[in-house]
Amino acid sequence: MSVLTYSSLCLSLFLATSFFIHPSNATTTTTIQPSNLVNKVCNQTSNYTFCVESLYANPKTPNANRQELAYIIYVSAYLNATSTQEHIAKLLNKNANTSQRPLLLRCARDYTKAVSKLAVAYGDLDSETYNSLAIYSRIASAAADDCQAAFKGTHSPLTTRNEDLKGLCEICVFVSKLFVTS
Repeated sequence: MSVLTYSSLCLSLFLATSFFIHPSNATTTTTIQPSNLVNKVCNQTSNYTFCVESLYANPKTPNANRQELAYIIYVSAYLNATSTQEHIAKLLNKNANTSQRPLLLRCARDYTKAVSKLAVAYGDLDSETYNSLAIYSRIASAAADDCQAAFKGTHSPLTTRNEDLKGLCEICVFVSKLFVTS
């Protein structure tokens, strides 16, 4: 069984046993008392509130150790990317002959790359190989940037989704730094 197939199988099993809520449906940070670990990660990000809400969208976060927190955020980023991939496919079907079609096709390629890199990162978590987690996260974030750049000068139907993936990937980068030894 190939590593990617095994990783995909593990990811599917994890997703089947986990319950996730989109960050926008999470409790606001005014009622959340973030753990020390969550504070350590989120204080490094550009949007503390988004970070806390994203992590606490998963009910396992309050008692999570660094390994569990890594799974939580990488799965959240993966789910966001795959959901956006599906949304792009729907937009392509709906807008089959519009001027946005080439832009959406570019975004489809970008999100294929993002999903692939996040799946590899998940596999690395399973194998306790942490060295490249931040690199994979940055590549996935760059894919969202590339998708957004495709729409320069025109309205993008993917702006919010691109920003969310970038934010989740930023959290992934800082969570991955929990595994780097000095």
